[in-house]
Amino acid sequence: MPDTPAATPRARVRVPLRFPDGYSVDAELVTFHGLADGQEHVAVVLGEPAPGATPLVRLHSECLTGDVFGSARCDCGPQLREAVERIATTGGVLLYLRQEGRGIGLYNKLDAYALQDQGLDTYEANAALGLPEDDRDYTAAAQMLRALGVTALDLLSNNPDKADQLRDLGIDVRDRVPTGVFTTPHNVRYLRAKVLQTQHTLPLADLTGLSAV
Repeated sequence: MPDTPAATPRARVRVPLRFPDGYSVDAELVTFHGLADGQEHVAVVLGEPAPGATPLVRLHSECLTGDVFGSARCDCGPQLREAVERIATTGGVLLYLRQEGRGIGLYNKLDAYALQDQGLDTYEANAALGLPEDDRDYTAAAQMLRALGVTALDLLSNNPDKADQLRDLGIDVRDRVPTGVFTTPHNVRYLRAKVLQTQHTLPLADLTGLSAV
């Protein structure tokens, strides 16, 4: 196991979650002391795994445009909504990580959007700005999981890098469970780029029926 300082829970609070489609669930939100990157990440504890069952976990990177404003340029909002219900059903944790724009920040993400409007894909746009394709590090996520007593999990994600990083950090990722496919005319190029450039496990056949806007 890597020599990473331990984090500890800071506070726990019950919060009723309500979504625009009417779905609701009660969750426990947990904050932490000692996270390696100093960010205010939050764990959303949902449901209760059956005795002996492996908890379902999602690492969800903050997306103001998608999670809050319902932007159709990504699939983040629908993924967040889906993850909350699926985790609540089986029991587990959603880590809401302050990693806007795959770690480049909100302003840079919007600058990248402007370049995408000129024909670049999401990764080419980051590179044109002199930024990494994906600047996310999941050390803090591993710290949060250990602080919650979660050292083995099923990971709800299409992104192989999340599973690889967690394993390198000493977390036992037993299975990687794909999310749904949430396409719109505005995000199909974005989703195809994730499959072709960073090997996300999304079926390409489901991404060919819509024309990019």
